[in-house]
Amino acid sequence: MSGNTTLSALTHLDDRGAARMVDVSGKDITTREATASAAVVMAPATLDLITRGAAAKGDVLAAARLAGIMAAKRTGELIPLCHTLGLDAVAVELVPAPLDRLLITARAKTSGRTGVEMEALTAVAVAGLTVVDMCKAVDRAMEVTSIRLEEKNGGRSGHWHRPPAAGTGMNAKAGEGA
Repeated sequence: MSGNTTLSALTHLDDRGAARMVDVSGKDITTREATASAAVVMAPATLDLITRGAAAKGDVLAAARLAGIMAAKRTGELIPLCHTLGLDAVAVELVPAPLDRLLITARAKTSGRTGVEMEALTAVAVAGLTVVDMCKAVDRAMEVTSIRLEEKNGGRSGHWHRPPAAGTGMNAKAGEGA
């Protein structure tokens, strides 16, 4: 375990260390939002192919956007201890960044008893994997990187925002940095 995290601070573990689903029934229903980001690093020629809409499998950006939205809606089926949420909104944005990457941002929103961080993270991961799937025939070296939570709001813990990191090329909004 990292830092000063104790076993009792990990809510998905019981007092014996066994995995469990957290009981959120006593929590208040509040509006909860989360933003996550990722990048797909590729050859400049692959990025050009994507932005021109010339990929053999079709519109890479549209397919990745839809895949990310669909993945967010199914997060509870993919992550074993994650609650299944009724999402109020999911938006996935893919923005080319010179010279060799697509920046992906996902925003998820719900009114519920638990947050939507995992839904936003799942959306960017699957959107990135979809880009790889659609372009792997022309660029086997593509890499999905920097999957991370950028911001969350709502619930007992309130608002959190990732501080800007120097030199990463990633920021809370796709298209900033790089």
